[in-house]
Amino acid sequence: VEVHNMKFADFIEGMVADTTTFSVHEQSIIDFARQHDPQWFHLDVQAADEGPYAGLIASGWQTACLAMRHAVDTFLEGSESFGSPGLAYLKWLAPVRPNDVLYLRVTVLEKRLSSRNPALGVLRWRWQVFNQNDICVLELEATSLFDLTRS
Repeated sequence: VEVHNMKFADFIEGMVADTTTFSVHEQSIIDFARQHDPQWFHLDVQAADEGPYAGLIASGWQTACLAMRHAVDTFLEGSESFGSPGLAYLKWLAPVRPNDVLYLRVTVLEKRLSSRNPALGVLRWRWQVFNQNDICVLELEATSLFDLTRS
């Protein structure tokens, strides 16, 4: 399904949609790690080469941030979305390496109006990030809230 900048009304239970691809480069891995997750296997190429992952890997938090950016750019920008009460789960399933080409796949699990406030849309969806080998590197289940009084 090709989609872009959706409103709450556009989401359909069972819908599956992918974003365009995006790349992760060595310098962005190091820069993110310096700022947010300064562990050696994200920062030191030589040490990482000799470590358990046999090379530098991106922080899982960087992967999650990239997924968020592409969810906003593809689905949420211009929508009534205003936040989230949280995630049901978040899993990092495989390492992301320099020059990996990723894409986000979303699956709408549930779409409903709040029982307390019918002007509040509730969307429960699964996000999966895949690499160029179609290996799932990240999976999460998020709930997003939509203010349906906002046009």
